[in-house]
Amino acid sequence: MPDKTDSVKTLNKQGVTVLILGSIMMLFLGILYVWSIFVIPVSEIYNWHIDSVKLTSSFMLCFFVVGILTGGKLHLSLGCEKVVLGGGLLLALGMLATAFLPADLAWLMYITYGIIGGFGVGSAYNAIICAAQKWFPQRRGFATGVVVSAFGFSIVIFAPLIEFLVMQFGLRNTFLILAAAFAIATLALFKFIRLPGDNLTAGTQSSASTAMAALLAKKQYTMTETIKTKEFYLITLSLMVATATFFILNPSFKILAASHGAEAFGTIIIMMTGVTNARGRLVIPILSDRIGREKAAILVIFITSVCALLLCFGSGILFIIAALLVAFCFGSLPGLYSVIASDYFGIKNAGANYGAIMMGFALSALTFPMIIGLINNETMKFVTLSVMAAVGVILMLLTLLSKKKFEEKANA
Repeated sequence: MPDKTDSVKTLNKQGVTVLILGSIMMLFLGILYVWSIFVIPVSEIYNWHIDSVKLTSSFMLCFFVVGILTGGKLHLSLGCEKVVLGGGLLLALGMLATAFLPADLAWLMYITYGIIGGFGVGSAYNAIICAAQKWFPQRRGFATGVVVSAFGFSIVIFAPLIEFLVMQFGLRNTFLILAAAFAIATLALFKFIRLPGDNLTAGTQSSASTAMAALLAKKQYTMTETIKTKEFYLITLSLMVATATFFILNPSFKILAASHGAEAFGTIIIMMTGVTNARGRLVIPILSDRIGREKAAILVIFITSVCALLLCFGSGILFIIAALLVAFCFGSLPGLYSVIASDYFGIKNAGANYGAIMMGFALSALTFPMIIGLINNETMKFVTLSVMAAVGVILMLLTLLSKKKFEEKANA
C-alpha cells in the first residue's frame, strides 16, 4: 500500500508542474495585449484608418471573454488539456489567416485576429486558471496569480520581439512566425495541463483534499443560478467600469505618450506596462488571500480612479507613473475576479461562473472605447473614466455589505 506522504508529495509535484507549464503556455496566450505594437504597421501597410485598426483589439478582448465562458464550461466535460489544445491552435490559426489577408479586405482582421484568436486565447486561459485553482484549493489567490501574471508578462517579451520581426521580415511574415511558434508551444505543453480529478480525494488526508472538500461542501451554483443573484450583477458591473480606463489607454500608449511629453519612451512604456500588469496579476490575488477579495478589489479600483484623474493633467514622469499604475490595477482584476467567482458561487462551476462575470469585461472592451471616443475633450474623457471607476468602488462596497446575507442564504 503506497505511503500517504508519498501520495501527497506526488500531488504537490503534479500541481507544481501544472503551475509552471501552465504559466509558460500563458506567456504565449498573452499576445492578446500586444496589439498596440501592430497598430501603426497595420495602418501603414493596409492603408487602414488607425481608429479602425485599434478596434481589432476590442473584438479580440470581447471574444476572449466568449472563449473564457466556453472554456469554463467545456473543461469539466472534455478536460483542461483538450480545451488548451483547441484554444492554442485556434490562436495559431487566427494568426496564420491574418498573414494572408489582402489589403482590400483588411477588415477581416476583426475575424481572424480578433474573433478566432481572441476566442482561442480565452478558452485556453480559463482552462489553465481552473486547473491551477483546483490543484491549490487552499491558495487559490496564489495559484491564479502565478499563471495570470505570466499572461500579463507576455507583452514584455513579445513587444520588442514583434517590433524586431516586423522590421526584419515584414508584417505578414511576422504573423506567420508567430502562428508557427504558438502551434509548437501548444502541441508541446497541452497534455500536461490537467485537472487533479480524483487524486485529491483518493484516500489521502492531505490539506489540499481537506480544503477541496470544504469548498465543495458549500453550495455550488450553476451558471443559471449565478446570474439570478444580485451579487452577480454587482460583481460584474464593478469589473465592467473598473477596466474601462485601461481599454482606452492600451491601444493608444504610443500616441498618448507622444502628446504627454514622453514620446521617446513609447515602446518602453508598453513593455513596462507589461511588467506592472504582470506584477498586479501576481501581487493582488496573493494579497486577497490575506485581506479578502472585496477589499483588494476596492483598493485597486480606487487607485484606477485616482490615476485616471492624473492622466488628465500629468506629463512626462507623472504620466508614465499613472499609466503604469493603471496597468498594475488592470492586471490584477481578471485573476482577482476569478477567485471571487469561486468564493461566492463555488469552485465546481467556477470556470463557467467566471466566464459569466467576465461578460462585464467584454462589454467594457467593446463599448467603452466607442463611447469615450465620442467625447472630443481629452480631459473630459479621463474625468469620465475616473467617475466610472469610482462607481466600481461603490458597487464592490455594496457587494461586501451583502456578503453575510448571501452566505447565510446559500447555506440555508
